[in-house]
Formats: sequence, C-alpha cells, structure tokens
Amino acid sequence: MKPFRLENALPVDTRIPDDSLVCLIGAAGAGKSTWASTWTDTQVLELDRFRALVSDDAGCQEATDDAVFALQAVLEARLARRRMTVVDATNCESAIRVNLIATARRHGVPTVALVIPTPASVCVERQEGRPVNRRVPEPVVRAQHAAMVTAFSGLPGEGFDHVVVAENIHRLEALLQRVSDARRKDLGWDGGEGLGDLLLVRRTFGPEILPMWRWRDASQLADGDRVAELRLGADSLYLALRTDIDGAGDVGFEALVGCPADDECEGKAWAPVYNATDLLRALTGELMNDPDVRCTVHGSPQGEDQEDDPEGAPTWRSSTRTRSAREPRRSRTAPAPAPAPAHPGRTPGR
Repeated sequence: MKPFRLENALPVDTRIPDDSLVCLIGAAGAGKSTWASTWTDTQVLELDRFRALVSDDAGCQEATDDAVFALQAVLEARLARRRMTVVDATNCESAIRVNLIATARRHGVPTVALVIPTPASVCVERQEGRPVNRRVPEPVVRAQHAAMVTAFSGLPGEGFDHVVVAENIHRLEALLQRVSDARRKDLGWDGGEGLGDLLLVRRTFGPEILPMWRWRDASQLADGDRVAELRLGADSLYLALRTDIDGAGDVGFEALVGCPADDECEGKAWAPVYNATDLLRALTGELMNDPDVRCTVHGSPQGEDQEDDPEGAPTWRSSTRTRSAREPRRSRTAPAPAPAPAHPGRTPGR
C-alpha cells in the first residue's frame, strides 16, 4: 500500500479561515471525530449522526442515501448563512468532495481539506474497539486509506482553497477554551449563577437528570438530611443527600426503596446510589435487594444494626422479589412532598 509521506507533500498550509467549509478526509478509524470535537457541536455535520437521525442506527449503511440528503440540506442552510461548518465523514471519494466544493462555491464560502493521515494499520486496529454496528471491514478501511493517499496531491486541483494536514495545525487551545468556558459557566465563574447545588447531582447522575430534580428542603423524610425528588409524570424517586457517610465526612446520595424484610414495614429503607444505573434499579425495585440497603426498623441484611421484630417474626427475609418502587405499599404511602422552595436560577425544565 502506498504510504502517506508528509515530507513529499504539498507546501505546508495551516490556515483554516473563519466561516469556512472544512472537509475532513481520512479512513474510518483515523480520528476524524476527535478533530471534529475541537469545534462546537452545532458546527459539525457528522454523517453517522445523520444515519442515526433517520434510522436510529448510526451504523445502518442502508440509511446512507437518506442521511446524505439530510446532511446536504443542513449544509446548504448553514453555508447560506456563512456559518463555520465541518463535515465529519471519510470523504475519500472524489465525487463527494466535488459536491462539497460546489456547495461552498454557491454560497461564496472558502473550502478547507483537513487530511488526517493516520496509518492504515492503526485505523484497522481501532475497529475492534467500536460497537459492532460501527465496525468497518479491514479491506474497506485500507481502500479508504489508499484513496486518501492517492487524492492528497490533487486536492488543490479539485478546488480546495486550503489543504491542511492534521499534524500541522493547532486545535488543542480551541478545545480547551471551549471546555474551560463550559466549566466556568457551571461553576458560576463567568458572572452567572452556575449550577450551584446541582453540580454534585450532575456529576453523580449525569446532565439528563437535572430538569427532573427538585430539592424538597421542607421534608423531614431523611431525619434532617436534605431531600430531593426526581419526578417525571407518574414516576418519582426520593433521595437523601448524606454529608457524613459512616462518620468519615464523605458525601453521597441514598434512594428511598421498599423494605426487603417486610412488605408492611413502617420504617424507611435507604440504599446508596452512585450513578444513573442505580436510579433505574431503585425505580424498578431491584435496588431493594442490594446488600447495602438499610431499614430504620430492620437494619441491614448483614445484621449490623438490626432490631428485633416487635411481633417476633424473622428480622430479615431472604427474599429475592423485586417489587417496583412505583407499587404502592399496603400499609404506608410515601409522604406528600413539600412545596419546592424557590431557588435562584433553578427554573423548571432546566
């Protein structure tokens, strides 16, 4: 296979003008999406993303034609507004590049070919770490790489205003600036309110949880610790923010679950939750069988703080049932939530 040799390449060009069309060129696995991530999400048109939008499967090759049609429509709209746009696809075929250049020309936008010449062997190796539906067969990867190498010297003749090799440009500062700005906004260092007491929530459970999270500061459900409710429609979870776990000063969350020892238990059973998977287990009832569940009446499964059952019944049943957290208890209903306090900057739907 013909290798890509930078020393025999075109004169060094490192210019990527603002408001240009950047066409990434490289085989599957070359690292195109890593380079694309140095621009903001709205500026990047990724072909796999459009496949997912039209078929729910980013690797569905049968959806490629529809994905290209949708990508082209967005590309036209962006370039008509002279917005910086990066096309994240292999773009190893001449016909595809010709169409991209023609689109930019119609709108008077400069074009940049950003070549990512990762060795073919590395591109092939990286396929192993991809989801099955995203893996590209080795012969295809090597063919793409060969096409990129062959096309390189002729890219100016195709009409590109700038031909840039990835190793010659500086994009780390742009990436770090964007990440820094986002972090400063979260912390309120940009003059805004920041996430405040939701920062730990996002770090633990992810940003998708924030719009459904409400602190219930008037609630006494957790014996003085702060209580939150996670609610969407008819589904809800109650959580407690623990600030001195095991007396060691550690901070974390626990979810209110059903007592696995007694369906009619009047106590409160709490289970540690460390991530969104644990929240799902709490909602479905699976978490109530976790060995770290602690009931205020029956203690924990390990028996470290169990109390004798007042009726003389077994203290902890070795039950494996997974009653849903949404199923009402026979003798006790969840306490009504207190009105959500007004927190500056915590508007519904955030």
